[in-house]
Amino acid sequence: MIVTSTEKTIKEPRITLVGAGPGDPDLITLKAVKALQTADVVLYDALINEELLHYAPEHATKVYVGKRSGDHTYSQDAVNRLMVDYAINYGHVVRLKGGDPFVFGRGFEELDFAASYSIPAQVIPGISSSIGVPGLQNIPVTHRGLSESFWVVTGTTSSGKVSNDVYEAARTKATIVVLMGIHKLAEITEIFKKEGKNKLPVAVIQSGTTDNEKVAIGIVDTIVEVVEEKKITSPALIVFGEVVSLHPQFQPIKEFYDITAEG
Repeated sequence: MIVTSTEKTIKEPRITLVGAGPGDPDLITLKAVKALQTADVVLYDALINEELLHYAPEHATKVYVGKRSGDHTYSQDAVNRLMVDYAINYGHVVRLKGGDPFVFGRGFEELDFAASYSIPAQVIPGISSSIGVPGLQNIPVTHRGLSESFWVVTGTTSSGKVSNDVYEAARTKATIVVLMGIHKLAEITEIFKKEGKNKLPVAVIQSGTTDNEKVAIGIVDTIVEVVEEKKITSPALIVFGEVVSLHPQFQPIKEFYDITAEG
């Protein structure tokens, strides 16, 4: 006699926080792909390239929990609870996050929440947009003779104000990469102007590494107008620093201001 069991196989709950990189699906790590291939559930964010979901098994449950500018349908608390509930009921949950989970990704909050339920969790780092996106535009965040360090700061805090760190960063000679700051660009450039950095090179890159990528190159005095002209919006990052002068599009700008200065 053949006996068939209808009982559900109980799997040990576990969570993997995975950094998906800045957008190009080829920029995910091999270790991240292996994690996706063993997922029972994938909770993925707004900026994830959905091609990555194909690495997960067909039977895996895929749940969108993204947050975009102005749309926070899923609060962080709700995401935390979903993550734990799915792990307890289904097994291996892959929490797929844009960039790197620990660079403004609130990854440690999720790790901490999992630990409060004694659910094993691990982290697989991803390429952060703060480094990868400028790099693919031939803008190094550090370069000998131009920049000895770089800051990565959030442009907007949870209260909707420009981060105090932007004020501190603007006083340094470091490369400043601002994430989530495109809607505060005019306000942020005023901070740099007050530090006498009107001609500091600036790049604004929208949807870096994807087919929708747009780039605006200018200086502090002009970048707001250039961004408006090119109709750049979120998601975008801003790079302030002499390293932006290495971008091919900056050469004509440099020559123009050199000629103006001589005149």
